[in-house]
Amino acid sequence: MTSQRQAPTRTPARPAQGSGFFFVLATLACVAGLVATYYYFVQTTTGQFIDESALVEAVDIHGPAGKATTRFLDLLPTISLVMAAVVVLFVTVIRKHWTEAGIAVTACIGANIATQVLKDVLPARPDKGVVTLELNSLPSGHTTLAASAAAAVFLMASPRWRPMAGFVGGTFAIASGVSTLINQWHRPADVVAAFLLVGAFMIPAGWLIIRRGAWNAWDGFGGHIGSARIWLTLPVLIGLASAAVAMYSLVRIAPSPWQEVSTTNYFWAGISLIVIAGYLATVATTALFAYAARRRGSPRR
Repeated sequence: MTSQRQAPTRTPARPAQGSGFFFVLATLACVAGLVATYYYFVQTTTGQFIDESALVEAVDIHGPAGKATTRFLDLLPTISLVMAAVVVLFVTVIRKHWTEAGIAVTACIGANIATQVLKDVLPARPDKGVVTLELNSLPSGHTTLAASAAAAVFLMASPRWRPMAGFVGGTFAIASGVSTLINQWHRPADVVAAFLLVGAFMIPAGWLIIRRGAWNAWDGFGGHIGSARIWLTLPVLIGLASAAVAMYSLVRIAPSPWQEVSTTNYFWAGISLIVIAGYLATVATTALFAYAARRRGSPRR
């Protein structure tokens, strides 16, 4: 009986049929989103104005929050590298999945290199009549580092832990992006671009990992604390609340009899954009990998 109980855990669990198409679609969506983000927020007057206004208005918030976020950003590279290294090495040593770890780490390094390359090769901001620095700051390097480290942990986690890892990692990446805006290091679009760039690298890497079938079986949502539905519900609720904040902030400065001069409305709209993009990516990625995972005890697919 003992050998019968252990047999399913030793059987490779291949991804669900048709899931490869969704992984390709998700990767292409990240690339298209990255291009669209660059074009709208860098190449158009309206996009430049919204993006730059959020950065300028961050000055009013920086006073009370600046010290904490500056300290966090100073520690961010160390936190990201230690977090990813500890989890990836722990999982690798325990399960002896060296190839999978190599794929995750390679994708993580690739995303960070691509960020620095894009900063150099993308054209500077054109003069659209908006007072702004011409140098290209897109994508955010700090956000890429945090998001890619969190994504590496997500990929190396077993399916039952991925929903929790996704929420915690997504929150960590969002916090890093928000901190760069508060400190006036980056505009909201720089952060969103970093999320999309990381997705373009890590989603294909995830597909290569689960294709190996090393650990791709679980009991579904609710079968374990790490896969409780709360890890999907929370980011959805926070995202909806952020959307309400963004709408309220923009309505107050829209042309109308009640229009007011913005002092922090663009800033809060920018923060909301970062939160919405980060948690949307978190929920979509978690759902994608959950779909691809095989239910424990089900026939091989």
